[in-house]
Amino acid sequence: MWESESEFVRGREYGSELLSPTKHGLKADGFEQRGRSWHVGTDIPSDILVQVEDVDFHLHKYLLFSRSGKMTRILYESRDPDLSKIVMNDVPGGAQAFLLAAKFCYGVPVDLIAANIAGLRCAAEYLEMTEDYEEGNLIFKTEAFLSYVVLSSWSDSIIVLKSCENLSPWAENLQIVRRCSDSIAWKACANPKGVRWSYTGMPQDIQNPKWNEMKEPIPSGSHTAPVDWWFQDASILRIDHFVRVITAIKVKGMRYEQIGAAIMYYACKWLPGLVNDGNGEGTEAMNCINGNGSGSNSKYNWNGGLHMVVVNPKDEISALQEKERRMIIESLISILPPQKDSVSCSFLLQLLRMANELKVAPALATELEKRVGMQFEQATLTDLLIPSYNTSETIYDVDLVQRLLEHFLIQELSEASNASSQSFLGKDILGESQTTASSGQNAKMRVARLVDSYLTEVARDRNLSLTNFQVLAEALPESARSCDDGLYRAIDSYLKAHPTLSEHERKRLCRVMDCQKLSVDACMHAAQNERLPLRVVVQVLYSEQMKISNAIANNTIKQAGESRYQPIASSRKTLLEGTPQSFQEGWTTAKKDINTLKFELETLKTKYLELQNNLENVQRQFEKSLKQKQTSSWSSGWKKLSKLTKMNALENQELVDQVTIAGEKPRKTHRRWRNSIS
Repeated sequence: MWESESEFVRGREYGSELLSPTKHGLKADGFEQRGRSWHVGTDIPSDILVQVEDVDFHLHKYLLFSRSGKMTRILYESRDPDLSKIVMNDVPGGAQAFLLAAKFCYGVPVDLIAANIAGLRCAAEYLEMTEDYEEGNLIFKTEAFLSYVVLSSWSDSIIVLKSCENLSPWAENLQIVRRCSDSIAWKACANPKGVRWSYTGMPQDIQNPKWNEMKEPIPSGSHTAPVDWWFQDASILRIDHFVRVITAIKVKGMRYEQIGAAIMYYACKWLPGLVNDGNGEGTEAMNCINGNGSGSNSKYNWNGGLHMVVVNPKDEISALQEKERRMIIESLISILPPQKDSVSCSFLLQLLRMANELKVAPALATELEKRVGMQFEQATLTDLLIPSYNTSETIYDVDLVQRLLEHFLIQELSEASNASSQSFLGKDILGESQTTASSGQNAKMRVARLVDSYLTEVARDRNLSLTNFQVLAEALPESARSCDDGLYRAIDSYLKAHPTLSEHERKRLCRVMDCQKLSVDACMHAAQNERLPLRVVVQVLYSEQMKISNAIANNTIKQAGESRYQPIASSRKTLLEGTPQSFQEGWTTAKKDINTLKFELETLKTKYLELQNNLENVQRQFEKSLKQKQTSSWSSGWKKLSKLTKMNALENQELVDQVTIAGEKPRKTHRRWRNSIS
């Protein structure tokens, strides 16, 4: 592939044109070093001294000025035709690069290799050795070597990019860094099936230019390179150049899992706090990604390769090392792929621990916390035990875990709302919303168990306040816990570590627990736990009694009822027998109190019914009086008038009746007589 014949160009002379004798008639046998000075092997004495850093070069003006615009301008600006010394302390590449440029001017053979081409190209640009002074000048030669030899080779691109670390800003301005990064990215994104097993190995000595010699090639088709074949080579780069390579790889469309694995590899190598469980060495970083160092079937799983390392005060790092590590962490955070499972949660938490320790930028720390919250259900207890590096008095950073839990709940709420909106719009395919809801509930239950374990661990800290414990315990919704045994263990641990709590504080602590969600074993332990308030013990026993009653009531089949009643009754008996004497006496007193409360409750019910009847009577009377008040004066007047009329009519009727009776008496007698006669 790209490991073509150009791979073997390193170490050989570039071409006869570059190495041909000078055309100016000055024959040089070579350069000779005498102490800190370099002399040209010629019969003509030198007429100018060029000092680069602390090295002296005894050269000839004519050859330098005929090829270098920089030298010509210095001579012109000095206004001194007899100038005999020039000091250059800012030559990119230093004395070594200037020596190669001087050899080129004298026609001495120069070996162009990947290790020196970047420095020589920058020195040529600094000395302004352009085509305006001579055809085929040094800028043209070095640029051709970079374009046609270096960029076509994987290993040469890595070496050149590594050598650019001390050539800023020249290497950036000349686009050497960009071109090498693009070349590496293009080759890393190629199909691994087409890569021959000839990529570079772990350097024994980076300072030695021969460390990157190509391995013996294996016949094509006999082996297939693993997908992570480029991790080791890319990890030798400085962090800013590594960021450039990863950015270019993202543009080329590499899978985010592979990018995340490369970032984890780099972090494990350059951050000493991230160590391997097996041997504790940070150099064999691939072991942090897979157990045996082979990446062909790793699938980029972290597999718990990292664990928390509390820094020993004796192993204090210098300010420079601290700055470098802070820069590495900030850079790695900025290039993390945005996808959820691009890196493991364990790696993110270890990175967060070091970020808090080294005081990285708050914005980047917050971004990293959000990333942890996205996959918080994958965390382990060991990962969460992050020491408190701020002014807090607690051993572990409980506030940090609280923030991580908040980010997790926000993420779950966002996913649930997105799923519900898709279902509302009719875009739910194959029940994706139900699957999302189910997975979200499972994630909350896993996080609840994790938080309970974390609370059990941090509860032993005497400096942990009751408020912090309570806030973290109540952060999750009630549906996240199907059983409160873990929460009970955390409460018990807190009570052990804080024996001076008042009765009110112990009751407040126990409010975070639902006694009805405790298992039989937890109830048995709670009944014998003298650290719990008596009221909580009563609640535990009462809830257990209710469970037994419900179990008996729900047994509709007699056989099933008999089979279930015996273990329940035995557990009940065991529960009461295991209760201490002090609690049995307390339970007897509590039982009497319960009976008294029941009687008082019945009395209150009776009084309540009486009051309700009285209230109804008062309401009826009030409604009647209200109706009477609402009658108008006209209606009352007419009623009075009608009464008077009725009274007059009655009086008149009585008079008429009297008169009628008086006049009809003879007639009635006569009628009776007549009737008797007939």
